[in-house]
Amino acid sequence: MTHDDIAAARRLFVEYAKWLKIDLCFQGFDAELAGLPGAYAPPRGRLLVAGPTGAAFGCIALRPLGAEAGCGTTASGSDSGIGEIKRLYVQPSHRGERWGHRLASALIAQAKVIGYRELKLDTLAWMKAARATYADLGFRPCAAYYHNPLPDVVYMSLDLSTAAP
Repeated sequence: MTHDDIAAARRLFVEYAKWLKIDLCFQGFDAELAGLPGAYAPPRGRLLVAGPTGAAFGCIALRPLGAEAGCGTTASGSDSGIGEIKRLYVQPSHRGERWGHRLASALIAQAKVIGYRELKLDTLAWMKAARATYADLGFRPCAAYYHNPLPDVVYMSLDLSTAAP
């Protein structure tokens, strides 16, 4: 993860939030932007961008999911083995080219290498293309794993022990 990747991700995260037309303050979005890479930093996090340096057009992030989302830690104090996918975004000019699928596939592969056993995410019901991408990759609806105050939130999870390579 280079400084250019972090700058591109920050720009794309802001673009994503504007595209959503939703105030993400309930997720601590401003602090997340200011602290990048933050929880998305190795060894347990990842921040991927698609596109050439200086002109990235897509991004996705992975962070460990712990006590802040009700997943807790193991008795030894290590993380829960659950990762959370965040901020999958592809600029409109590159949609329909399967970049979302490619980014998510790459992140799933990295999550397996890191040692996560499960991935979770939340999306919105109206984001049909994103939901279809996640379903195609093996994600299934699951119970809420944190409180999201937005209407029509869809929670999904993927068991990495059974996910295709």
